[in-house]
Amino acid sequence: MPLHLVKLCVGAASIEDLGVWQAERLREARRRKRGAALFHTTFQTPRRQSELLDGGSLYWVIKGAIQVRQRLVGFGEGAKDDGSPCCLLLLDPELVPVRPVPRRAFQGWRYLTAGDAPPDLADLGGRDVASMPDTLRRELIELGLI
Repeated sequence: MPLHLVKLCVGAASIEDLGVWQAERLREARRRKRGAALFHTTFQTPRRQSELLDGGSLYWVIKGAIQVRQRLVGFGEGAKDDGSPCCLLLLDPELVPVRPVPRRAFQGWRYLTAGDAPPDLADLGGRDVASMPDTLRRELIELGLI
């Protein structure tokens, strides 16, 4: 069974915001010829990497709820802007909307078991739900319809 990570997505107001930010980051990396790997930096290196790479994803908390996931494809070593060492969480660029689950704020990341991970929206209501605008999806969630 895969193991996952959950992390706060600071600064993004929606799944679409996260997608735009990541696409711009990839364009900038390509422009500077730094490679086209999409990654997120974190101070702590997960110790259970083999379990995470066995089908695991990074679940993003946006506006107080787990809303989207990205498959973890690897780990690397890097440095923050200030030169301090960090772990690179290498991510698949596909953003997969999931059934929103409320989550309180926390620092860093947490492990998330497969049993506790929310299902993909596409598995619940077909691709129509996953492709809805964020505001409509949020209203339907608040009404308890998805």
